[in-house]
Amino acid sequence: MGFKDLTAFNLAMLGKQGWKFQTQPECLVTRLFKARYFPRGNYIEAKLGHNPSFVWRSIFNARRVVCSGARWNIGNGINIPIFDAPWLSDGSCISGEGQSSDIIHQTRVNSLIDHNNHNWDYNVINYYFDPETVQKILKTPLFRQVEEDQLIWKTEKNGHYSVKSMYRICMEEIAGNSHLHRTGNWDNIWRIKLPPKVKNLIWRVCRNCLPTRARLLDKGVDCPSLCALCDESYEDTLHVLFDCHKARNVWRESCLMSKIDLAMHNNTTAEIIFALL
Repeated sequence: MGFKDLTAFNLAMLGKQGWKFQTQPECLVTRLFKARYFPRGNYIEAKLGHNPSFVWRSIFNARRVVCSGARWNIGNGINIPIFDAPWLSDGSCISGEGQSSDIIHQTRVNSLIDHNNHNWDYNVINYYFDPETVQKILKTPLFRQVEEDQLIWKTEKNGHYSVKSMYRICMEEIAGNSHLHRTGNWDNIWRIKLPPKVKNLIWRVCRNCLPTRARLLDKGVDCPSLCALCDESYEDTLHVLFDCHKARNVWRESCLMSKIDLAMHNNTTAEIIFALL
């Protein structure tokens, strides 16, 4: 059914509100929270504060994922800290580790720009940073059309926040759910010209989500383990679809049995499905 990780989805929704705090300072809700929790700064640099409300605490906790998807589009550089801010072209930061707190909070990107020519000041950059960081800075573009610093969403072409892309960031970078990833041509499933319910069924088969007796036993359901059709073998997804003699009769009538036999050699159910697409 495509159920989402509710923790990651909740963070993505909270991040949407946090993004509004950062990019829409004139909004009434933004002004209310700013007056209470970050009167002299912005959402990205805000502190949790003393005795915060549950709403602010929740939105504040989403800040880390907002920062992971945000990148500064450089204008004059006055509002962008040099250290620990995502302003390089690849969205990365220059670490402020080892720097004094005064330097981290006071130095801004505008001090690295030659404002007469609207280019990077190579002499200044080369003096303060190592060669690798120098190259990263020089590869970061400066556009004359951009007059003011603007925070953009780096995973979307239009630069606007997207719950969908934020959810993906939460799953891949924040939630650490790499163990849920499966290799394969997943895009081919959604490109098939079939009804959505059929494509969803194929996806569920490949992800081993069908309620076979093997899966039910894994979930603690008390039921027999043998196939309900042949009553001979352990009923998992591979058996139900390809190994059971009744399923094989259906594939044989469809003239796909030879292709399935070739694909079944030491392959998983998903790999067999991909071979048939």
